[in-house]
This record gives sequence, structure tokens and C-alpha cells, in this order.
Amino acid sequence: MPDPRVPGPGVAAATFDGLPGAVAVSHLRVYEWPAEDGLRGGTPHLHLACSEGYAVVGGTGSVQTLTTSGFRQTPLVAGSLVRFTPGTIHRLVNDDALRIVVLMQNSGLPEAGDAVLTLPPRFLADADLYRARAVLPVDVPEPELEDAARARRDLAVEGFLALRRATEAGDPEPLAAFQRAAVALVRRRTREWRRRWEKGAAAASAATGEQLELLAKGDGGHLAEARVYTEQPSAYGKFGMCGRLDVYKG
Repeated sequence: MPDPRVPGPGVAAATFDGLPGAVAVSHLRVYEWPAEDGLRGGTPHLHLACSEGYAVVGGTGSVQTLTTSGFRQTPLVAGSLVRFTPGTIHRLVNDDALRIVVLMQNSGLPEAGDAVLTLPPRFLADADLYRARAVLPVDVPEPELEDAARARRDLAVEGFLALRRATEAGDPEPLAAFQRAAVALVRRRTREWRRRWEKGAAAASAATGEQLELLAKGDGGHLAEARVYTEQPSAYGKFGMCGRLDVYKG
């Protein structure tokens, strides 16, 4: 029996069965742990090749962002939609039970490697030292995992606050140095990221291009290949950078 996920003859390149545009979706409950500045929330970080979006579904809070244009704090309430491009350092702040549907570019690459935490400079020059502080342990009891996630968050907040102070004081060099360090940390992983992009966003775009070519010729053969997919989260309450995540494989 043919695989129903594989398109039929003549329309193979005109079908993409992933989420629209090869985005990924997760449900996020933002951390409620207070940081050194008294604010509760997530781990500041940036993405180098991916945009990200927040659709707020409950609670209140804000997202603090830091770019070469300066610091900004955007309020978040149910119904808010916020998105930002690569290079935006972002920190979620949880005022009251903040819950978000997170939209991630490139098949979820932001949670699968395309992220550098704003750790203090002493942890950024060496990849092994950075990894020791940025990657959570595996196969440990949940209380130990929670302690590790909170310690990681606190260290990133320390670095973020230093970057913010420097930027607001008119000194752009600490932020520029962090960006350079972030590029150096991820440089060796870009080949792996490219494969994810080729199978995801690039394939989705190519499929749409071919569909338009077929339709322009009056050919709707790909319509006969329509399918419906559904799934439940593959993991619930996973410790992420910003909070507890319900994630999907697709």
C-alpha cells in the first residue's frame, strides 16, 4: 500500500505536508522564578538565523528586547501578537500566569540549536565552557533539572542586565562583542541547520512555487493529493529557555 504522506506521480515537488511555511508551534508557560532584578520570567537569548513570534493566550507580562536600536519593553496580554527578527535579544517577563503559543521559524530551529544565551562574557569565549552552562543535564530527577534551568536563567539575566546598562549608557561595544561571540559559538553548526532549512522552509517554498506553475497551466493534479494531519504534543512541561513547554514533533 502506498504511503499516504508521499505525493502521487507528477506532483511530488508540489506537496509539503509539514506545518504551514515549516514553522513549529509550542505551548509555553513562562517561568515564575524571580531574578536578581525582582522580575519573574525566562532566560534572555537571541537567535541568529530565525524569526520567532508570540501569540499570547492568557495571563499578563511583557517581553524585553535589546537590539542595536536600544532597549524596549512590550506589554503582553491575551490576544497580543509580537514577532522579532534574528539578532533580537529577548527576555520574557511573567506578571501573572503568562501563557503563549510560540511560533518558530525553520521547523523549530530556535529551540533546536539556534539560540545563544546572554551569559556573561567569561562564559562566551570557550565553546565547552559555554555548553557546560547553557545545556541542561539529562536523565536527572526533575528537582535537579529545575535547579539547573533556574541557575542557567539567572546567569543569562546577569549578562543581559550588563548589556542593557551598557547600551543605555551609549556604549555599543558590549552588545557588539556578544554578537561576535554568538556567531563564533554557532558557526560550526550551520551545515546541520542548512539541512533542516532545506527539508523545511525551502521545501515548503518550492512546493508553493510549483503549485503556482501547475495552476497557471490549468493543472490541479496536486489537489487530489490533499491530506489532513493531526497530533498531540510529544512532550509536556519540558524545561525550555523561557518556561515549561508542550512541544510537537511535526
